[in-house]
Amino acid sequence: MAKRSKNTVQQRPLTYERVVLADLRKRRRGKHHDLLHGIFDDLQTLPAGSALKIPLAAVNGISLANLRSAVHREAMSREVEIETLSDADHFYLWKPA
Repeated sequence: MAKRSKNTVQQRPLTYERVVLADLRKRRRGKHHDLLHGIFDDLQTLPAGSALKIPLAAVNGISLANLRSAVHREAMSREVEIETLSDADHFYLWKPA
């Protein structure tokens, strides 16, 4: 039986499209993306000495722990320094002076 050389091996057609890695977004779009986008857009226009007051009832059932974690992850990725506080009904977020 004759051996096939590498030059004579036929390639099968691609099943999926190829893309260049440089064209891909490097971050995942998490399930809280839209909420966090709105929060950080508001945070950019927040005057000094003020805080955002986010009602926990308005964050689509996200627990306080998950909201705080998502906000801190987003702040780290945007390299924004923030401080947070919460009570039974609200989550407060501001940029330190």
